[in-house]
Amino acid sequence: MSQPARIFAAMVAEHVELALFEQSLGNIEGLHRPFCDRVADAAEKTAGSVLFDVRVDGDICVQRMAAIGYGVTGTAIIVMEKNGQLRCASVNGDTALLVAELAAWDASPLREQAKIDPCGTAIILLAKLRSSGHFAVL
Repeated sequence: MSQPARIFAAMVAEHVELALFEQSLGNIEGLHRPFCDRVADAAEKTAGSVLFDVRVDGDICVQRMAAIGYGVTGTAIIVMEKNGQLRCASVNGDTALLVAELAAWDASPLREQAKIDPCGTAIILLAKLRSSGHFAVL
């Protein structure tokens, strides 16, 4: 990825993080909205579209993962850690096929979703993101 593309992708992730931060300030009496609602709200506020939202079973830190797409601009991945904390990162070309596979699963009818477990793909995507410096295991 070229330097301007990296900078722009990082800006996408920063905009999503800002939208998520604004949501956290709006939580009433410490109650958090469901992950899928928060991701959808962040996508709407940043002019993106939710590509997928999956559970990540078996990871020691992350319990859910979603992606917000911005067309040719890039993709932001949002994870919800086991403690409820949301974190965000932009993704690069190395992960595009995995994001596309999860997006296709998410867009498929429920009867098709029931036949395929997306968790393996999500764990591979998370591992690739970690190897590029995102979502480190603490």
